[in-house]
Amino acid sequence: MFFSGDPSNRKRVDLGGRSSKERDRQKLLEQTRLERNRRLWLRQQNSAAIKIQKCFRGRKEVEAERSRVRDKFFMSFGQCCEDVSWQCFGPDSDFLRQLLFFFNPKHAVDVSALVGTCRLLQEFVQDNGDVVGLFAGTDYSCKRGLVDYRVKRLVYACVLVLFENRYQLKDQLCLASEKSNTSANILLKAIILLIDQSFPWACNTISYLLRRNIYSLFREIILTGKENFQGSIGIVSSLEGVLVLIISHVGMGTCRCPDVDPCWSFSSQILTFPFLWRLFPRLKEIFATPGLSQHYVHQMALCVKDHTNVLPADISSDFPGYACLLGNLLEAAGVAFTQPGSFDWAVDFATVATFLLQAIPPIQASNQGNNDSRMGEDEIHGGDDPTEIVLNRDLEQQISSAIDPRFLLQLTNVLLGGFSPARGSPDDKEVAAVGAACAFLHVTFNILPLERIMTVLAYRTELVPVLWNFMKRCHENQKWSSFSEQPAYLPADAPGWLLPLAVFCPVHKYMLMIVDNEEFYEQEKPLSLVDIRCLIVILRQALWQILWLNSATTPNFSKSEDGASAMKRHPIEFLQHRVCVVASELLSQLQDWNNRREFTPPSDFHADGVNDVFISQAMTENTRANDILKRAPFLVPFTSRAKIFNSQLAVLKEGNSSHGIFTRNRFKIRRDHILEDAFNQLNALAEEDLRGVIRITFVNEFGVEEAGIDGGGIFKDFMENITRAAFDVQYGLFKETADHLLYPNPGSGLIHEQHLQFFHFLGTVLAKAMFEGILVDIPFATFFLSKLKQKYNYLNDLPSLDPELYRHLIFLKHYKGDISELELYFVIVNNEYGEQTEEELLPGGKNIRVTNENVITFIHLVANHRLNSQIRQQSSHFLRGFQQLIQKDWIDMFNEHEFQLLISGSVDGFDIDDLRAHTNYTGGYHQVNSSAFCLYCEQFTS
Repeated sequence: MFFSGDPSNRKRVDLGGRSSKERDRQKLLEQTRLERNRRLWLRQQNSAAIKIQKCFRGRKEVEAERSRVRDKFFMSFGQCCEDVSWQCFGPDSDFLRQLLFFFNPKHAVDVSALVGTCRLLQEFVQDNGDVVGLFAGTDYSCKRGLVDYRVKRLVYACVLVLFENRYQLKDQLCLASEKSNTSANILLKAIILLIDQSFPWACNTISYLLRRNIYSLFREIILTGKENFQGSIGIVSSLEGVLVLIISHVGMGTCRCPDVDPCWSFSSQILTFPFLWRLFPRLKEIFATPGLSQHYVHQMALCVKDHTNVLPADISSDFPGYACLLGNLLEAAGVAFTQPGSFDWAVDFATVATFLLQAIPPIQASNQGNNDSRMGEDEIHGGDDPTEIVLNRDLEQQISSAIDPRFLLQLTNVLLGGFSPARGSPDDKEVAAVGAACAFLHVTFNILPLERIMTVLAYRTELVPVLWNFMKRCHENQKWSSFSEQPAYLPADAPGWLLPLAVFCPVHKYMLMIVDNEEFYEQEKPLSLVDIRCLIVILRQALWQILWLNSATTPNFSKSEDGASAMKRHPIEFLQHRVCVVASELLSQLQDWNNRREFTPPSDFHADGVNDVFISQAMTENTRANDILKRAPFLVPFTSRAKIFNSQLAVLKEGNSSHGIFTRNRFKIRRDHILEDAFNQLNALAEEDLRGVIRITFVNEFGVEEAGIDGGGIFKDFMENITRAAFDVQYGLFKETADHLLYPNPGSGLIHEQHLQFFHFLGTVLAKAMFEGILVDIPFATFFLSKLKQKYNYLNDLPSLDPELYRHLIFLKHYKGDISELELYFVIVNNEYGEQTEEELLPGGKNIRVTNENVITFIHLVANHRLNSQIRQQSSHFLRGFQQLIQKDWIDMFNEHEFQLLISGSVDGFDIDDLRAHTNYTGGYHQVNSSAFCLYCEQFTS
């Protein structure tokens, strides 16, 4: 009864709450389950082994039977079918039954028999002409099933021979059908003979071929002989004839062919072959016919979103299938546009081309001129993605050449040309057309260079008025939601106004570059001033919606990120970003037009939600309000922006004063050499010293220091005197327009050897004046202030600088005759202080004549040369000095007229409203230099 010290008899306790009996039961169940699975696996093994044995024995028996039938066939009809008569093709003969039973395309004797059969078939048909009677006898309806079976098997056997022996027959595939009697040509001509659409078995035969993925076999055949096809361009081969018959059969009204899996369709397997139309020009003509192209393009539109899962493996890394498909489609579209087409075809085509264009990497622009010749297009520049696919140069050229002005004109007219100005909500057809056109153009803008695209869209199509009419009606009737449901490019929850704005804004902006004052204000082209006021409201609301009201993070793609890559990874976010960029640029441009001559209250550009809370947040970096201030500053009233600018200067000055209170810089300046002394002494200061306090002591003409302590007043006097001296036109660094506005002298280098260093110094002086809050009476020309904001100037800025040149350019723009008769070339002659220099506007411009087609480009380049290129160096050095003290982000908050107010407070006593009227360019300035272009045009305008 007491514990003996032996633990062996101690009762075991399962801490898991189960007894040992329960554990034994679970173990037994597990063993039973494993044993049952093992027996099941053994039964499956035995069943599989029996099936394999049956299959193997069956195959051996079939092969033995085929061998026996083959021997019997050759004994009856001869090794080369020399004992075959026309009756052997009939339904009661064993000839075709035996041949189709034992035929193996890998056996040479079988191939010889099939070639002989096809040769005899063509001879009998040539003699008799009755193909149906040859196979069916006197009554086809009674033997229809048998005849159809034999014909389709015979055709498929011919294709298999070509596929299995493609390497041996590759030299024969490209030969003309009428001049070749090779084995490959005999087989191909037999296929053409048997699948003729006039025969009753044509549909069943082609259906049989399609179910066996016939296009994938033809793709391999073409791939094997592509070198031979490329060397025989212009020859219509029998292989091309076969493809023509097959693709032209599918999609016909009487066709009963089943739908083909997109992976094995003509579009996926054949159209993805590089430069297909160079190999088969006749096939291109057939494919481009309205009925066929509509069928295949609609077929592609249904699966284009998943094209990566549909297209076959790429031939090589630089020939991706989707890019080859796009190139072939674009080339064929050029032919299709010239034929009567349907609206639905154009919508499907634009949908397919949009998704394929989005998939390809950006296409490099051609080297035409310098960067200024691009006229500041609104694209995102960036480096190449190291993982991005690089297209073959010829393939890239095929795509870019196909999307030429003529193509864009045709596509835009087909999609949008049939809609006249209307009232009420847009119907589904118009929504589909606008959605397809906008999606295609949006992707095109970010893939292809914009030089050619924008010119034709802005000046040769009705894209701007049609899109505006559509957007205005959607805005008035609140129907944007219906638009977002239609385009395949957008998800259903995306705002409907994104796509139209992404296309309308850059095209309208580009158009405004060349619009003159009379067209804009008097003729009200391209839009009426009433419509422009409505457009300002739409753009303002769109920007405010994206930048402030959206709950999601504001899209912000860096300039180093390539636009095409960003568009692929984040299509909706990138689209929002593009709308922000282009809408902001267009609104800024319209604000400039309003500053020249007011047609709408300035408050129309201000967002309704700007309040004190917004202003306080805008002063803090990395806030949404601060982001709006950088992207769309015109949404904020000028007084609020000026307050933010002054607060930023105050913070910076306070930081510098606390660090440099004992390091004041003192300089002695001779009053009669104020500019030289200031240049020699202040120009050597570091950026930190420039921000600090600078004290000036004047030395009079007798070399005696003037009495007085500089508490700020002497420095202000110094700034006023130095700016008066440096910006005096007599000094030669600046010139004056007829409106007495200053701009850099293009010939400053002929007067001052160190002219660029002087411009750098003067930029620093102006920045120091603004930094210290000193207003200086320097009225700058608006186009020069644009250079300080790193913006381009356009034709409408030219009247202030050179009204004579402006008048000649407007004459050219509206010239109704043949401009080439004027003998103008892309060359301009500069005449500075009697020294003439000739400059080409484009590489080889001496040999490029101005014509009606390129006159808009010529006008752009001439205006760009006078407003941008001639003063580029001077403006660049001035800007570098200016940015030593004033950050670019601060100045970007203001337009040129507001910038002038920050510099001088007012110009000639005008406040901002008077300034707006004062800067309406109506002066009659006569420039010192002239050009051969102006002199020549004078003959036609005098």
